[in-house]
Amino acid sequence: MIEFLVLGTGVAGLSFALKAARHGRVRVITKTTRDESNTNYAQGGIAAVWSPDDSAEDHVRDTLVAGAGLCRAEAVEQTVREAPAAVRELIRLGVAFSQSGGEYSLHREGGHSARRILHADDLTGAELVRALLAAAAAEPNIELVEHQIAVDLVTENSLARRRGRSPVEPDRVLGAYLLDVRTGVVRVEKARIVALCTGGAGKVYLYTSNPDIASGDGIAMAWRAGARIANMEFVQFHPTILFHPHAKSFLISEALRGEGGILRLKNGEAFMRRYDPRAELASRDIVARAIDAELKRRGDDSVFLDMTHLQRADLQARFPNIYHRCHELGIDMATQPIPVVPAAHYFCGGVQTDLEGESSVHNLFAIGECASTGLHGANRLASNSLLEAVVFADHAARLAVARLQDEPPPDVDVPEWDPGRAVDSDEQVVITQTWDEVRRFMWNYVGVVRTTRRLLRARARVALVKDEIHDYYWDFRLTAPLVELRNLATVAELVVESALRRRESRGLHHSLDYPDLDPRGVRDTVLQRRW
Repeated sequence: MIEFLVLGTGVAGLSFALKAARHGRVRVITKTTRDESNTNYAQGGIAAVWSPDDSAEDHVRDTLVAGAGLCRAEAVEQTVREAPAAVRELIRLGVAFSQSGGEYSLHREGGHSARRILHADDLTGAELVRALLAAAAAEPNIELVEHQIAVDLVTENSLARRRGRSPVEPDRVLGAYLLDVRTGVVRVEKARIVALCTGGAGKVYLYTSNPDIASGDGIAMAWRAGARIANMEFVQFHPTILFHPHAKSFLISEALRGEGGILRLKNGEAFMRRYDPRAELASRDIVARAIDAELKRRGDDSVFLDMTHLQRADLQARFPNIYHRCHELGIDMATQPIPVVPAAHYFCGGVQTDLEGESSVHNLFAIGECASTGLHGANRLASNSLLEAVVFADHAARLAVARLQDEPPPDVDVPEWDPGRAVDSDEQVVITQTWDEVRRFMWNYVGVVRTTRRLLRARARVALVKDEIHDYYWDFRLTAPLVELRNLATVAELVVESALRRRESRGLHHSLDYPDLDPRGVRDTVLQRRW
């Protein structure tokens, strides 16, 4: 039995692993390659009070305003107050944030009242992953295992149910079953501490900024294990994803609007001031809904982000990755507006945790996008996510290490994976077809703007799909696409059920049937599987 099992190699998983490795063996699992994660695609940056013209009080206020009344005040205070130290630690580990004139360059993004976004050009996530992977490679207590995907968590209660015993409270995690993607073999990995750092679930939607790996694995596994899941109705749709037939999931960073970018209709009209006095610097939920409303009103395919007020040299220097990608596709940012549309981007809900990152299952931690810490509330403030991952990884590691010292290793026999009578499938097209169906009805029925009728239709479709997946799951041997499809269907169900329970419009959840805020809605939507 190892001390720490970490699922995911983004900023959350690597940060936790580096701190935990000082006190025990850490096995970090990734289902593709070690550098493939949601973090790797993050463009914008990490928010922290860095300038003397800024203050923690302002950062706290901006976060609370964006969160629309649902932020957990203690989580906000903890994250914001510890942000500068967290950034200094990243710099110590070798992260090279962009500088100008000998000082760190600070961007401003929507919802922020000051420039406080440290970045590495417009490839911040990739730079974080590079530096943290290098640090992990130098740590002898860290083992990185590629091409393995977690199937299910092992807990005391999952074993008790299998053996016909009564459940215990609280439940305790004991490890996980892992599928080797290349061989198809499932093995059990026993661990005293399990950290879910599996990212979000953007692939549950037809259009998303997320990579293909974002299938909600950690959230779905935690749900099946009986952990509390919170606020899954709050799905952030990034307002500006590049709209082009040859561009897949390419994000046009919010930092462009922070540098004066104007959103325009096809006829050149700037429209954002009709929706919010902050115009392009309004929070993401407002900008995404405004674009969605204009597209539906006019029947257009996209709106346009105009950056032509900046010189070509400035665009190339500040946004080299975006400039290069647009140029590849025949879009000259210096002379042409960029076609953009909203797309699913970030889950503010997830596995509910305390201020130390621990879930309701003992010794099961959730860090990063798969967690619901209370920081984001009903709408994430731009560039708070990387910050949250680093701060909560530190808290989680400290508590996890204390658990190793305070608790003896569990003396439990965990059985090997039982495939039953499953056989190899010759119908992989079933998985592809069902995956596409889930993503389409989630986009059409549970998107930027919702109605109760659409949500009920989505609930009915989810129920049918889950029945089909259940039969397929136990009839055929596991593959990574089948594991991901099962998890996506679970996430879809959690989003739909949470959205049906919130009978108001707040933050990222906007219902045409309940368009107003309800004072009774200042509460988390918490779901928990009952056995």
